[in-house]
Amino acid sequence: MSTLDVNALLRQRYGAGAPVLTDPDIVASDTLGLLLRHRSVRAFTGEEVSDEVITAIVAAAQSAASSSNNQSWSVVEVRDRDRLRRLVTEAGASAFVSEAPVVLLFVADWARATEIARWHDEPADAAAYLESTLVGFVDAGIAAQSAVVAAESLGLGTVYLGSLRNHPEVAAAEIGLPQGSAVAFGVAIGWPDPADTAGIKPRLPQRAVRSREQYQPISRDNVEAYEAELAAYNASQGRAGNWTRQVVARVRDIAGLHGRENARDALGRRGLPSR
Repeated sequence: MSTLDVNALLRQRYGAGAPVLTDPDIVASDTLGLLLRHRSVRAFTGEEVSDEVITAIVAAAQSAASSSNNQSWSVVEVRDRDRLRRLVTEAGASAFVSEAPVVLLFVADWARATEIARWHDEPADAAAYLESTLVGFVDAGIAAQSAVVAAESLGLGTVYLGSLRNHPEVAAAEIGLPQGSAVAFGVAIGWPDPADTAGIKPRLPQRAVRSREQYQPISRDNVEAYEAELAAYNASQGRAGNWTRQVVARVRDIAGLHGRENARDALGRRGLPSR
């Protein structure tokens, strides 16, 4: 029997409209409960995360699916306080990163394959195409999610760091990336501060994201229902905000990209021109 109440977690994730699961095998799934209780953790205790723990987490990441088993990603473990501070002050990472016990930087990496091709006196022309860039980023994302699940299963807290794409060349230089590779994002890992009140953030109802057979456009009713659930959660955290306005701000103009509108040029300078 699961030690986590799956249906209670569903109510936290979806609010009043949450589905109710009755299949005993589903309700008893510890893995499902672990996934449903995920939250972003941005406040950590001062306790270190051991090398053995990170070894296990990276093993979980490497056990994830990889396109054609090319394994076109790498991970760089960062613990040095000065380097973490520079990732904040110079590479655009969020301020709390400087206090994280460890940050894993997941890298879309075609440098390794290019080097292997060189060993065989072969070119690596296909690495320059958009499909290769996408594969590197997708593989990194799949691997990172397995790492996050592994970390949370051990009682650790995690949060993704897309902010490291604000200044990709700075981040790359900080960890010595070769041409043909770029930081996709980071994951901060640490033991959650028990004083942190952040909880399970509501998500859109499944009917807003789940279609059967053919894509169904979003409906205003679904969004308004979600706004109400998220507003209640935000109020419990002492925060305000409007989700739809946040979405509009993201797509309205390039200001919502926070400098990342130059991503293609930046990738090109990293040896990933994405043709």
